[in-house]
Amino acid sequence: MRAVVVHGPGDVRIDERDVPVPGPGEVLLALEWGGICGSDIAYWRKGASGTAALAHPMVLGHEVAGRVAGLGDGVGGGLGVGQPVTVHPARPVGDGVLPPRIAGRTNLYPRVRYFGSAAFDPHTDGGFSEYRTVPADQIRPLPEGVDTEQGALAEPLAVALHAVGRVPELRGRTVLVNGCGPIGSLVVAAARLRGAGTVVAADLSSSSLKVALAMGADDTRDLSRGDLLPEDVDVVFEASGAPAALGPVLRSTARGGTLVQVGNLPGTAAPAALGDLVTREITWIGSYRFVDEIDDALRALRDGLDVTPLITHRFPLERAGEALAVAADPGSGSSKVMLRLAAGA
Repeated sequence: MRAVVVHGPGDVRIDERDVPVPGPGEVLLALEWGGICGSDIAYWRKGASGTAALAHPMVLGHEVAGRVAGLGDGVGGGLGVGQPVTVHPARPVGDGVLPPRIAGRTNLYPRVRYFGSAAFDPHTDGGFSEYRTVPADQIRPLPEGVDTEQGALAEPLAVALHAVGRVPELRGRTVLVNGCGPIGSLVVAAARLRGAGTVVAADLSSSSLKVALAMGADDTRDLSRGDLLPEDVDVVFEASGAPAALGPVLRSTARGGTLVQVGNLPGTAAPAALGDLVTREITWIGSYRFVDEIDDALRALRDGLDVTPLITHRFPLERAGEALAVAADPGSGSSKVMLRLAAGA
């Protein structure tokens, strides 16, 4: 089978690997679609994502969907060959016990294997391949009417749903989403689902703002043209991950308001103007991956949430290098770049 394998910075190859055989409790998937994420780009560009650095070649990809191609011993749950499914890409390592203060918040477990991650050695291969075995408890069947291309977007949608879920009540409130890449645009859609009153989207890219509008934003701010962020916003989602954005978004947040940090900030020192955090008594909340919101994402897709405006480019597996370059290029106008992992998908 073919797989998209990163060997080091700037070195991604289409390697031939053996088709895996599902063991007890495992499902063999024939993958059909994968979405390129920022971590895939980071491994390709730098050989690392955050503090996780490549020590060996690794298959990329954690936003994937396909069909069941085989079942290992002991797999039940109504799964059958040919069934369309997606994958919850996280698997805690250890006894699964968390302190009472974070009980149930498995995204905060200290050691988690994630598809397409070099955090452990050996690394955890991702799903940008024609086949992959997956523990059955990580399989999520797709609802009727949700195809595998949409199913591959359930994972990033889950990230967005987790972010909006960090705020107890959004109904009727004014929301700003700063940074409208794929996750930011999905936060727009998630805020809309949660009943936000007015959603404003801000970005430096006009093409990203068009996607945000298609995903449900009421208004936009094009920061490249000198537009200013709105004032006195109840809830702000910072999805750019740029330290320079923190000062402006804190100033935009209403006194006593809430700022949810969705974009990953650097793990190294970076200058940022944070004074308004104190003087405006802003609640600043982090949001990391998701728990089980992938199930909520699938229900939202079943109920008609249209994520197709997010998809701007599609490439076959053999052009993965080109796809990564397009996804990484701010001038390409890309939002979500999809890989067709199977010829007939």
